[in-house]
Amino acid sequence: MDSSLATRLSGLGQTALSKLHNKSLLITSDWPDAEIEALLQLAEVFEAADRQGHKLPLLANELAYALFFDQSTRTKSAWAGAAARLGMHPVIVDGGSTQVSHGETAEETGAMLGMNSHALGVRHDMYLGEGNLFMREMLRGLDNYLRETDDPRCVPMVNLQCDIDHPTQTLADLLWLREHFDGELKGKKVAVSWAYSPSYAKPLSVPQGLIMLLPRFGMHVSLAHPEGYDLTDSCLEQAKAGAERGGGSFEVVGDMGASFTDAHVVYPKSWGPRSLMLERVAAYRAGDQPEIGRIEKRALELNRKFTSWICDAEQMARTVDGKALYMHCLPADIGAEVSAEVFDKYRTLVAREANKKIYAIMALLTAAKVQDLQTKLEQLVG
Repeated sequence: MDSSLATRLSGLGQTALSKLHNKSLLITSDWPDAEIEALLQLAEVFEAADRQGHKLPLLANELAYALFFDQSTRTKSAWAGAAARLGMHPVIVDGGSTQVSHGETAEETGAMLGMNSHALGVRHDMYLGEGNLFMREMLRGLDNYLRETDDPRCVPMVNLQCDIDHPTQTLADLLWLREHFDGELKGKKVAVSWAYSPSYAKPLSVPQGLIMLLPRFGMHVSLAHPEGYDLTDSCLEQAKAGAERGGGSFEVVGDMGASFTDAHVVYPKSWGPRSLMLERVAAYRAGDQPEIGRIEKRALELNRKFTSWICDAEQMARTVDGKALYMHCLPADIGAEVSAEVFDKYRTLVAREANKKIYAIMALLTAAKVQDLQTKLEQLVG
């Protein structure tokens, strides 16, 4: 076994890992700092082992469903990659192919998928107040089925993006930051900024997930957005509370340049105007598809008032030594959210950032399902 891998394995906290057994991750703020730290360390072990070519069939021949109600490239790939590395059979299910639109409840969906699977990922991110609630109801249906049928299987649910949070993305981001800064995150300033997009009114979940998670690890997060693009109050409160506990800080500013000034990291990302996102929810609940389309057009019209909100060379020059780390959950709207010049410079780095999601998912699945995980890993890589 490589010495660096051996060191990482020996550093795993078995007590902290044991607390993750049989747990599902629906929002990172649901988990204490120690459990998040244990998960991160486990993900780093999986990456190191994978880089060295170790096979880790800890969940051989099990079925890993992932239900997507929205489009995805990276997260679908990461789910499949994580499941395959663990010896599982990944199955991606299109949410439009379910019976939800015909009256099937979220609880029924959870029970129906869960009765035949060993892990369940879900993306439901387009409508404020809907996605995370849907997941929790699915999980309740799944857990009720297992309990009432005396089924001993552990079937964890992983939030693959909802209306509130995108946990596998933000955990991947945190893993990338730990690698880039060699674990020294305290005191680093991160600009999480709205940026112009002409494509569609994107969910709020990525910036919300970032502001809730990063301050807990001592980072100084500066959130920037134009008027009308506020994030939800509960997430702002979580960001402030996390900063107080973790020794970081959190501020909200109305200018991209102010956020970028003296930043070590920049994360320019578009999201929809909150008031129109709430209107879209009402139209969704009423089943008014034409109105949803009209609201989307209004959102893009409002976006066009702020085309100057672009991460370009001028904005990057405001950062520490003009060399801040550029990050994005991808796909980036090149020429709108970020200039081609900046994106080309960081193209490989954002791909490496995205790849961390595989190991975050591997950690989530195995921590939930595998007893005495540290010992079994040592046997596989020894």
